[in-house]
Amino acid sequence: EFQLVESGGGSVQVGGSLRLSCTASGFTYDEPDMGWYRQVPGAECELVSRISKDGSTYYADSVKGRFTISQDNAKNTAYLKMDSLKPEDTSVYYCAADRHDLWTGLDCLEEGALDAWGQGTLVTVSS
Repeated sequence: EFQLVESGGGSVQVGGSLRLSCTASGFTYDEPDMGWYRQVPGAECELVSRISKDGSTYYADSVKGRFTISQDNAKNTAYLKMDSLKPEDTSVYYCAADRHDLWTGLDCLEEGALDAWGQGTLVTVSS
């Protein structure tokens, strides 16, 4: 069984920083791509950032230059460092992992879409 446990998040003022962590388990034979999606009520589920097995990264245009994704393979953990936070970054952030790919156009927490989803963590940026 694939599982993700995420931590981090919380409340911060505009311009502040937060770091999200996500630890994967159950991926014994195939390392997954890992990343984060976010969604606010009434909006689409957005792929914020992804790090692939080969270390290549993806960032949504809305976070480029402000967010940095990294991974510690020894700990099976991915990190999302979020700097220069803006009010529009306020959302629930969902860690996700899949042995093949993380793609856009799906619903956050969509069952069967990916190998695993985290429980979600709320990030609130206030002015």
